[in-house]
Amino acid sequence: MKSDLARKVTALLLGISFAMVSVAGFAADYDKKAATMLFKRNECNKCHAKDRDKKGTALRKLAKELKEKEDPMGEIVKNLTTQPMVKLLDTGKEEKHTKIDTEDMGEIENLGKWILSQ
Repeated sequence: MKSDLARKVTALLLGISFAMVSVAGFAADYDKKAATMLFKRNECNKCHAKDRDKKGTALRKLAKELKEKEDPMGEIVKNLTTQPMVKLLDTGKEEKHTKIDTEDMGEIENLGKWILSQ
């Protein structure tokens, strides 16, 4: 018969495992090299950095905010393909978000998975 402590430890480990699997699902199956090439080719790094805000939100902060939304990938695709108005963090001015230079949904979703993995 398992002790109460053993049951609690087992439950805790299962909970941690499920949490890790659900977070990993955002980043699963993407091509990092292709995503970073697309990111650089479109000069996304002019506005976005991994760890700090520039003109645009830092990728880590952006990924965290997106993961809290109902459809994170849909939000990314919309921002990369429809040129919504965005507020620049450095000046407070609004301008159209740059449209990505590809219409290939596979490439766009790969970039989205990479962003969510940050």
